[in-house]
Amino acid sequence: MTDAPLLQVRNLTRRYKLPRQSLLRAPPVLTALEGAAFSLHAGETLGVVGESGSGKSTLARLIMAFERPDAGEVLFQGRDLHELRGEELRRLRRGFQMVFQDPFGSLNPRRRIGWSIAEPLRANGETENITHRVAEALEQVGLHPADAGKYPHEFSGGQRQRIAIARAIITRPALLVADEAVSALDVSVQAQILNLLMDLQDDLGLGMVFISHDLAVVGAVCDRVLVLQHGKTLESGAAADVLRAPKHPYTKTLLTAAGVRP
Repeated sequence: MTDAPLLQVRNLTRRYKLPRQSLLRAPPVLTALEGAAFSLHAGETLGVVGESGSGKSTLARLIMAFERPDAGEVLFQGRDLHELRGEELRRLRRGFQMVFQDPFGSLNPRRRIGWSIAEPLRANGETENITHRVAEALEQVGLHPADAGKYPHEFSGGQRQRIAIARAIITRPALLVADEAVSALDVSVQAQILNLLMDLQDDLGLGMVFISHDLAVVGAVCDRVLVLQHGKTLESGAAADVLRAPKHPYTKTLLTAAGVRP
């Protein structure tokens, strides 16, 4: 790992206004994320864990610059993503990509998968060697280049997630954000996709933010862990330490739910 962090998150906070409950009162505010902070180096995996509503996906959207924070910074390769606009952000965005929970929902059912995999290239204005790049990405995720001519419904759930990963790596990013990327898959398929992600990380030197509600899965693939509840960071540290000796009762509850004994 290099000395300079690939990703730095500093005091990140996001609030949402909720529908008004009274004509005379200000609308209530939900704090979805409050003061999140961590750094990530190339080749390192940070696990972000918590139940639904803990702020995990909000954190992912802020890292990806899909939303703007109410406070704090997201620095990718030393540049604050939320200070960038237009073409400048678009150029930098090729360096960080996301894998979503539902690969079928993120693939256009009317388009062949080769078209979908190449989508990030088109978004970045890249037009050269697209067919070759798609074939290369498919091979990297264990699929055949000829699969580019097929439609999403012709693949299993695990294969569709491989396609989603191919789309994420086609720009040769430095950072991958995986938001519940294996939670919708059967256990045996989960293991295949986790192994694929770790192999790609080794091959490409990716930094990875791995978001999950399952501490058992996080313990298998992550170097460090960040535990969220109601938008607040309850504890963080080396994955082995958090799993072996959790400090917060909530973390112990997550471990019990995952069938992991401290």
